[in-house]
Amino acid sequence: MRIDKERFKNDFKAKLMQLYRTDVQGSSDTERYIALGTLIKEYMALDWYETENRNAREKRKNVYYFSMEFLIGRLLDSIILNLGIKDTVSEGLAELGIDLPCLEDIEPDAGLGNGGLGRLAACFIDSMASLGISGMGIGIRYKYGLFRQEIVHGNQIETPDNWLKIQNVWESRRDDKACIIKFGGECNLRWDEKGAMYAEHTGYEPILAVPYDMPVPGYENGVVNTLRLWSAETDGSAFDFSTFSRGDYERAQEAQYAVSSITSVLYPDDSTERGKLLRLKQEYFFTSAGIQTIVRDMKKNGVEMDHLDEYVAIHVNDTHPALAVAELMRILVDEEGLEWDKAFKVTVNTIAYTNHTILAEALEKWRVPMFRTLLPRIYMIVEEINRRFCSEVSRRYNGDWAKLSSMSIIQDDMVKMAHLAIVGSHSVNGVAALHTEILKNQELKDFHEFYPGKFNNKTNGITHRRWLMQSNPKLSGLIDETIGDGWKKDPLLLRNLKPYCDDKAFVGKIQEIKHSNKERLASFILDNYGIAADPDSIFDIQVKRLHMYKRQILNVLHIIDLYNRICDDPNLDVTPHTYIFGAKAFPGYTIAKQTIKLINSVAETVNHEKRCEGKLKVVFMPNYGVSLAQIMIPAGDISEQISTASKEASGTGNMKFMMNGAVTVATMDGANVEIHGEVGDDNIIIFGLSSEEVINYQKYGGYSAMDTIAADPRLRRIMGQIDNGFGAAPGEFDLIKRHLTVDNDPYFTLLDFAPYAEAQAKADKLYRDAARWGRMGAYNIACSGVFSSDNTIRRYAQEIWNAETRF
Repeated sequence: MRIDKERFKNDFKAKLMQLYRTDVQGSSDTERYIALGTLIKEYMALDWYETENRNAREKRKNVYYFSMEFLIGRLLDSIILNLGIKDTVSEGLAELGIDLPCLEDIEPDAGLGNGGLGRLAACFIDSMASLGISGMGIGIRYKYGLFRQEIVHGNQIETPDNWLKIQNVWESRRDDKACIIKFGGECNLRWDEKGAMYAEHTGYEPILAVPYDMPVPGYENGVVNTLRLWSAETDGSAFDFSTFSRGDYERAQEAQYAVSSITSVLYPDDSTERGKLLRLKQEYFFTSAGIQTIVRDMKKNGVEMDHLDEYVAIHVNDTHPALAVAELMRILVDEEGLEWDKAFKVTVNTIAYTNHTILAEALEKWRVPMFRTLLPRIYMIVEEINRRFCSEVSRRYNGDWAKLSSMSIIQDDMVKMAHLAIVGSHSVNGVAALHTEILKNQELKDFHEFYPGKFNNKTNGITHRRWLMQSNPKLSGLIDETIGDGWKKDPLLLRNLKPYCDDKAFVGKIQEIKHSNKERLASFILDNYGIAADPDSIFDIQVKRLHMYKRQILNVLHIIDLYNRICDDPNLDVTPHTYIFGAKAFPGYTIAKQTIKLINSVAETVNHEKRCEGKLKVVFMPNYGVSLAQIMIPAGDISEQISTASKEASGTGNMKFMMNGAVTVATMDGANVEIHGEVGDDNIIIFGLSSEEVINYQKYGGYSAMDTIAADPRLRRIMGQIDNGFGAAPGEFDLIKRHLTVDNDPYFTLLDFAPYAEAQAKADKLYRDAARWGRMGAYNIACSGVFSSDNTIRRYAQEIWNAETRF
């Protein structure tokens, strides 16, 4: 996009006047931000329109990426970077006396996601646009996101993330695309006068689904795809005017509140039946709305429904949108009149599914009574899909009940969403090589054998535009100076940095940039938390969702041990170390919240201990999200990727840190295995149990947490300190103690403690050799291009979607 600087300045001033009847001098920063965002969106409008019309005109295959989360962060900087007008905008604003970063800070992080799943989806739609794939992301427009995390007396407190309090300048409400979602009621099969069977759904509750479209521009290619987010609303009939007139105001609006709750919060607590029901409502709501509009748009474009799979690819990101299988069948059979076998063939050929976990707790299942009551027609369809599938399994395995029990979609009065997604799709992919092999050979082995060729691997990726060009502009500039800027469109060209990793001058410049980024993070920590972090110390960072298998607790145990050693010997020779955490725990996940309390208690104790001054610091950064990550990740010296081997599907934080020159301390889990394969033994620090060892312990036993504690005096001391509260009240961390002892340490944290301590000691020693450490960081950068989501999405397009890439 070409925008002259003078034109931009005039357009910006005109937009301020149009929106607020004010000039530059009289405007507030918020008004300036909204005016700027509105103007940039208008600049994109023609490309957005032409992208949609060109795709429709050429009848290109459209990819629809369904995801419960899209963790897109702030968009202003990302959009002007992709449009190629960042310098013009920055310089033009500067000439008007306005600082662009100041306006960027006005924009809140969009409350549309939580962790890796949502960030992956955001990277993927960015890459789809940058590769010129005709694509659309489909999700939910959450009013309050997950939650805003505050830390009070060391405890996580959840407050609403009211991210829409400032106008979302990027969205466009599309009332013309609204549709009705049906919940509850009764569904019966009837026969018409010609003897044809049809489904009659009566007594249902109609919910209006209204889409809000947001632009997704590709990188300097004129393509603007769409992220469509659905909001649950009423048509006004739900407002009880007579009740309101009698003064019963709350009751008069109960129905409206109930409807709006569907799209209020991401992942409502599902520890209660009402919470589970709301989650199921959310999942069907956005999935049905998305499928309905896909079919409507394809019909408008002249596509015959029995050929839908030739023009549409629907991708299901984890099991949350797995109801796409049954919903597409409902529309094809009930509304479009396709006979069952043809409709199912089209459905399977249209839908693909990404599995993101092997944890049983994360493989969604719904109680049949709740499912059938809320979605009567959908349940009938799932039941019929299952009946036909089980008949096929029974024929294949001569009525083997064990096979039927393990593979059935409906079993033990539960509807298994992963099974529905597998049966109803043509492709099932894992997200790292190790994860995929575990799926194929263990967790979903029966399905892999039943559907040879359906399972495949697509290792996750990250968009280098956000996580290198945008987050680390100084490093990006150095790379341009060294190998040219071709890597921005072909990230594999980062490998051309490898010969420079032995160039002291080049490595020295990388280290200067790293130190500058550490100074920026240290200033942020001091300004926001009042903690003085030394940028000359090792910045050892662990940022990710709080879960026991991710083992933040292992990091904490080592910090306590280091604290003990320093207190025992104040002259201990250690490299100064700053441990930095960022994590949210789901509101109902009590032990995870207790772990956050422990981290903060350890931080409080360590940071006020005189003997630790200049040697050890601990920082917990609340409300971790994309914008915070963009400050933290470029500053990391050590990337903590220490999940229990075999439990992390992939991870993408490992890739982000790697791309910014951090050295990874890791187990051989998820994508760590592939990072190790790229950088080699000399440029990563590997420790701990292998996936095979973990799986064998889980299968055959033989591990005793109590014996492990008894054998290690460090652990005995640490467990006693935790039992006494370590800066908190005695018994404060009983759940953690029980998890590690009574529950026999299910994620082998204690067994990996000694190897982890050795890995930390190795990192300490390596860091002291500045030349070697610098080379390790540089080599990680040079090897990171393979983990760009552009490469991942190109493989999805070629091997799963059969969709054209224009660039």
